[in-house]
Amino acid sequence: MNKALLKQAEEARQSAIRLASASTEEKNNALALISDRLISKSDLILEANKKDTDEAVKKGISDSLLDRLTLNRARIEGVAEGVRDVEKLPDPIGEEIESFVRPNGLKIRKVRVPLGVIGMIYEARPNVTVDAAVLALKAGSAALLRGSGSALNSNRAITEIMREALKESGLPESSVALIDGASHDIVDEMMSLRGYIDLLIPRGGASLIRRVVDSSKVPVLETGVGNCHIYADASADVDMAKKILINAKTQRPAVCNTAETLLVHKDRPDLLISLCTALKDAGVTVHGCPETCSAVPFAVPAEEGDYENEYLSLDMAVKVASSIDDAISHIRRYGTGHTEAIITSDRESAEKFTREIDAACVNVNASTRFTDGFEFGFGAEIGISTQKMHARGPLGLREITSYKFIVEGDGQIRG
Repeated sequence: MNKALLKQAEEARQSAIRLASASTEEKNNALALISDRLISKSDLILEANKKDTDEAVKKGISDSLLDRLTLNRARIEGVAEGVRDVEKLPDPIGEEIESFVRPNGLKIRKVRVPLGVIGMIYEARPNVTVDAAVLALKAGSAALLRGSGSALNSNRAITEIMREALKESGLPESSVALIDGASHDIVDEMMSLRGYIDLLIPRGGASLIRRVVDSSKVPVLETGVGNCHIYADASADVDMAKKILINAKTQRPAVCNTAETLLVHKDRPDLLISLCTALKDAGVTVHGCPETCSAVPFAVPAEEGDYENEYLSLDMAVKVASSIDDAISHIRRYGTGHTEAIITSDRESAEKFTREIDAACVNVNASTRFTDGFEFGFGAEIGISTQKMHARGPLGLREITSYKFIVEGDGQIRG
């Protein structure tokens, strides 16, 4: 076992004990200081980030990953604002979830408590370093963070700033720790830290997530890739569909809640042509099924892999669906359980779609881009869970807590 990693884990465990009893005022004070320091020391962060992006460009990193890696002043301000949003959120710790009294007089309360130590393994997104740390902090837990080597300089600068703020606030600076060893073996060691890490959350590409899910000895909360679909039903309004589609595909193509496949009902060739033309005008390459290619001359023929692909780029698979059942069947086959959307004016179609689609988020007449902790009012998020236990969808404060039962009696014994 890596001695430095074990030391960080032990320190995080001790910090978690202190955080579990920290008052809301103490935690909010620390968050306010973190937000202030991110702004006042943004030049240091940008300098470190430039080293990362320059190196990434030399290595030929993809445009989508470069976008995720890149910070600018506006993005740092957005991250700092997100910290303030978390500060304003109600403290979940100590919340009474439910209570009841048994016939024998026992009073039982279900109360929200911290998880302890939350580990994060993630790729190329330095903003996640802040989001994960501050959400864990507000939820009374310590955070052990393992970012990718491509963001190492950025993550070091950000973590050091947060640790300084924690120390100034009076909370343990080891409540947030960056695991930055160069070897990939350290990830395997992190996944073996059962008894030190209470929950491990992977956030990144499919291969990273699968590796953690398959190999970890620590309980894992799985965040998934986003092969998200938009189904334009026979009753869809053209203008609404166009607006939603372009937003879902082009607002920020490199993120997991971007739409990757468009399905259009066969009775609406006008809608198919209009939507594909709008995609083309927005710079999107259309990968079409035979029916699409026949109606839309600029479409390139889609291959099987196009329907499975999370492009994270200005590409979109387009397929004609013979019915809403055909669209649902396609989504069941290729969807990743992240976000699926229907555009329709028919209430029965909307209800059928929401009832039969199995995904963390199912949208009716709204962009897939709304699957986000901030948009849901959760403040920042620690990821989007595509599993069904123990939490699903955007992971806010409540989703990264546990609970315990407090049983109060006046001498009862079990007969």
